[in-house]
Amino acid sequence: MDIRYLENVEIYKSVILDGMFNANQSVWIATANVKDLQIEESHHYISILKPFKNLCRRGVNLRILHSGIPSEAFLNDFRKYELQKEEKFLMRRCLRVHFKSVLIDEKKLFIGSPNLTGAGLGTKAQNRRNFEIGIITDDNELIKRVHSLFSRIWEGEMCTDCGRRKICYVPLEEPA
Repeated sequence: MDIRYLENVEIYKSVILDGMFNANQSVWIATANVKDLQIEESHHYISILKPFKNLCRRGVNLRILHSGIPSEAFLNDFRKYELQKEEKFLMRRCLRVHFKSVLIDEKKLFIGSPNLTGAGLGTKAQNRRNFEIGIITDDNELIKRVHSLFSRIWEGEMCTDCGRRKICYVPLEEPA
């Protein structure tokens, strides 16, 4: 079992570059906020949605479970890369989601403070980056527990007892 502590730019390198972009089966992201997240590609910056589309085309199932309305820049890139047409790309909203995790191929798990934003998981300049921490692990027990929580929320199992259903501004989509 491997557990590594990560800070700031180490998170970007380990979770995004070495983790998500090397996924073979699935990437499940839980986050409160979804904003434009830029990554470096050939000495310039692009939206993370371009590599997300490439992952989906390689057959990787990509899910984002979030609570807020994505930023305008994120939504513009979402339309630009036509991710709404990708079967493998799904997003669901639940206003109670506040945990942050990235589950890769059900073999690697990141749990930490950053949201799916440029200042959190992205490649912002050092003086514009949030101070973030987290751990990355292959611990099966932790992976199972986060997978279970994510799945229960994703499938709407938590909605009945949530206590916020009546004020849920955009409830989870109906499970397929």
